[in-house]
Amino acid sequence: MSLAWKKEARRALVVVLCELMVFWPAFAAPAPKSPARTAAAPVEPLPLRDYLDKSYLTLFQLSPELHFTPAQFQAELIRLQKNQQRCQTKFKKKVDAFKQQISEAQKELKKKDLSSAKRHEIHCKIQNLKFEETQEKLLAQHGIPTAYQNLKAKLELIQNWPADYKQIRQELADGAYRNRRWGDVKDIGFRSIAPGQANDIKTGLDAIKQMKQEGIMPPELKDPAIVEYVKSVAQRVAAHSDLQVPLHVYVLNSKTINAFSLPGGYLFVDRGLLQSADDEAELAGVLGHEIAHVCARHGHKLMERATIASLFYQAAEIAGIMLTGGIASIGTYYALEYGFQGLGLLLNLKLLGVSRQYELQADQLGIQYSWNAGYDPTGFIRFFDKMATQVGYVNGMDWFYDHPPFYERMVDAEREIDFLPKKSQYVVQTSAFLQMKQELQPIIAKAKTENMYKPSLVPHEKGCEAPPQIHFKPGQNVDDICGSSTPTAAAAKAAKT
Repeated sequence: MSLAWKKEARRALVVVLCELMVFWPAFAAPAPKSPARTAAAPVEPLPLRDYLDKSYLTLFQLSPELHFTPAQFQAELIRLQKNQQRCQTKFKKKVDAFKQQISEAQKELKKKDLSSAKRHEIHCKIQNLKFEETQEKLLAQHGIPTAYQNLKAKLELIQNWPADYKQIRQELADGAYRNRRWGDVKDIGFRSIAPGQANDIKTGLDAIKQMKQEGIMPPELKDPAIVEYVKSVAQRVAAHSDLQVPLHVYVLNSKTINAFSLPGGYLFVDRGLLQSADDEAELAGVLGHEIAHVCARHGHKLMERATIASLFYQAAEIAGIMLTGGIASIGTYYALEYGFQGLGLLLNLKLLGVSRQYELQADQLGIQYSWNAGYDPTGFIRFFDKMATQVGYVNGMDWFYDHPPFYERMVDAEREIDFLPKKSQYVVQTSAFLQMKQELQPIIAKAKTENMYKPSLVPHEKGCEAPPQIHFKPGQNVDDICGSSTPTAAAAKAAKT
């Protein structure tokens, strides 16, 4: 096998992983008390900007009853744009300041007759400064734009959803909704989404082999109870999908909040995803999305496109995947799990727009599959909302940039849910899910201890004080982080208490 062929195959594999590693960060949030979709209760009107703190599901319910003028929407959009520019400038200045401090500390190392204690002190200082620099860089280059993209999407939802909802009701009334692509949900399992799924089995096996050879496949989780639980949920969704090949499920002992699928029915779920999901419906929504990628043969299509490696590949032999502070590079697994903060590689892969189409397709099919399996289909939106609102802009998830706009994605998901035949009951939470979460606790604790001593591609000075943590709280509005002159009502209330 030629070296050139190996490089080409490796590049193609990385592109597929970049595109199909789809779900990841989210902080825990209380599970909904009921899966029922009920009309929103009347609420006291708030300033327009305060509604941007609410979840997508809440805004879908509230927006038809809100009445703001076009001038108010325009003024709020201008405010968001100005705040974003001001905020990014603020954090870019912080990055420059840390760079200067690092440079000055490195000059100190060149002084003669430095004592061991003083050298250690400087090493710790540089190490922590680099950590802080990376955090500020993530916010400036990735986090802040993602956060404001999310706020603008919610503003667009409040403004446009009433008309979109009216159109949905009309399509339901005249039956036009049945003519949408893949609208034949009563025939799930008997229809053909993309013929030739069986032809992808060898491709998926080869990809797994390549991942292991390159050292970018995390180890599998050894807990039989957790593995069997995840397999049971995945198989339940798969049995109610258009999958035409056996599903092989692997649970990986990785802290990244992630799941991805490879061609031919190979599904990988990271431990971090299990930690972050709050109920079984959310997990089923993620798994349904990944199974949809297999059914639509997206991985196969991406690999075909990836043969023109120069169009997809940036930075020579390195591909960056920004997933909750993790980096996947053509290196060792430990770089994926532990090396990100120091390396600070902020690369952005553009796949010629194919991700936009594929993700919207996988969203639609995944919602259908979780619904067909009896799960509350809003689990998908709830999980996405947590990613975008509570975590995405903190860790600078590069994934958001190459995927469909938030508003389009959420509206398409809500539209599909509205078009699905209603069921009297949906599965949201199960005792098996709660038991799985308990089983995870000792594994998480053990991993935290072990991670302190595992190798990394980043030099690590032992015995240093921990660097300051990023100044962010789950659910905090980005305007508040950026020091907006007019805090939200929620922030003002918190300040008083």
